[in-house]
Amino acid sequence: MGIKTYKPYTPSRRQMSGSDFSEITKSTPEKSLTEALKKNSGRNNQGKITCRHRGGGSRRRYRIIDFKRNSRDGMHATVKSIEYDPNRTANIALICYEDGMKSYILAPEGLEVGMTVMSGEEAEVRVGNCLPFTHIPVGSLVHNVELQPGRGGQMVRAAGNSAQLMAKEGKYATLRLPSGEMRMVPIICRATIGVVGNGDHNLINIGKAGRTRHMGFRPTVRGSVMNPNDHPHGGGEGKAPVGRPGPCTPWGKPAMGLKTRKKNKASNKMIIRRRNGKTLAK
Repeated sequence: MGIKTYKPYTPSRRQMSGSDFSEITKSTPEKSLTEALKKNSGRNNQGKITCRHRGGGSRRRYRIIDFKRNSRDGMHATVKSIEYDPNRTANIALICYEDGMKSYILAPEGLEVGMTVMSGEEAEVRVGNCLPFTHIPVGSLVHNVELQPGRGGQMVRAAGNSAQLMAKEGKYATLRLPSGEMRMVPIICRATIGVVGNGDHNLINIGKAGRTRHMGFRPTVRGSVMNPNDHPHGGGEGKAPVGRPGPCTPWGKPAMGLKTRKKNKASNKMIIRRRNGKTLAK
């Protein structure tokens, strides 16, 4: 998918760019595979803001994606259309199985209308097919990776991403994730062959503040321009420094670089090398 620029008839249009949607073949979603998406503006069930800078945004419906792909093993499905999904960076593909059932999957790079895909142990190692690591050759690029068998893909789902199968040993397969992290997953977990499509997504320039508001993001205000009763960085005459050993959150906790992962997290034993190149202590 390519990137289009705009004629600069306003200052905000000058640097703005967007997707040309050349891969999209259908403009409206399959109604039976969508559901209403209620906005909560970053608030929890008590009405308190638990995620700041959220709210507003264009109305959209959620597309129900089949991340498990285990309901029609061994059955061929034909790709009917490639569609835009406002809820994720990747495009999605509408597939129709031989028995008439339709579902959405993540559209990998190279998947086109009319192609056939398949899931299960007997599936070929081909773009769009989903199969266990036991049947995937070492060195293959995969996406939509399961962490637990039957739970559905949880990793490597964003546009342009892929993980590489590095080794298979015993009950585990070793993957190199897009972040550079090396980790093991059970070898009976499933993954989809190929790279997630719409890889040019990260080249898009938003161009203006209003376009970010359409996505549901509200403005972020720096703590250094607040008053002392609103933020630890606030106050002072003119442009004042933080005044603390390091940056803080509005509630006084360390921010920017502080590691928040639990030291004794259960999945630590599955990680061989972290994305910073360090090996976790066993």
